[in-house]
Amino acid sequence: MAQIDTSSGGGKKKKGAQKKIAIHVDFTPMVDMNMLLITFFMLCTTMIKSQTLQIVLPTNEDVKKEQQSQAKQSEAITMILDTEYNGDKPAVDAETGKTLHNIYYYEGIADTTFSTDAYLKKEQFIGNVNREAQGIRKILRSKNEEVMKEYETLKTQWKNKEITKEEFDNLAKKNAADSLKTRPVVVIKPGPNTTYEGLINAIDEMNINQISRYSIELPTHTDTLLLRHYEQAHGETIIRPTIRATKAVAASTVASDDESTPNS
Repeated sequence: MAQIDTSSGGGKKKKGAQKKIAIHVDFTPMVDMNMLLITFFMLCTTMIKSQTLQIVLPTNEDVKKEQQSQAKQSEAITMILDTEYNGDKPAVDAETGKTLHNIYYYEGIADTTFSTDAYLKKEQFIGNVNREAQGIRKILRSKNEEVMKEYETLKTQWKNKEITKEEFDNLAKKNAADSLKTRPVVVIKPGPNTTYEGLINAIDEMNINQISRYSIELPTHTDTLLLRHYEQAHGETIIRPTIRATKAVAASTVASDDESTPNS
């Protein structure tokens, strides 16, 4: 408690002299209260769990080393990623406001003879429309139908509280890696003009469609041949100078011009 001492302290003082007031504050109760509050908050506070994205990482499973780069033709699907541009900026869809990313894909081995019209197909990242998969998601889901059917069953059991979240995660992981089920092997090939967002969208589709076997590679000469033939057949421009490289050259040119301009 605070105490105020107004005593003169003894001795005679001059007439009209101001009295000195000594104040003594006892902080012991305040320290006790602070300790009680700290203890209360420590016991009652719930720590916030970090919100992280769980993805199905690619795995070699129990495949022999010499077979790790091989896949059945019926299971393989190759996705070549590309981003549309308006000038030097990524093009945006007027309705959704999302960046326009194109996926040129083929199944099995690349058909460089161009004997069929279906050697290379085009899709986009659309997602679900009215709870139905669209775009590249529909293609990937159909290729991984057995796994997705079991995954939906596990999800229903979890929502109905028949299994815990931990059990659901473990069972879903085993289901995605079940070698007895027909599963695709996806090869993701980002083009030179693909943005980081386009690559992340492709990996998100692997996670959403429970595809555990995928890899990220650079486009090959064969992929370039397929894209050039697609350009001729559909009147589109796919292969073009790298936008980022063009911007860098333009910036360096402007800088060199500024340096060479004499001061007035």
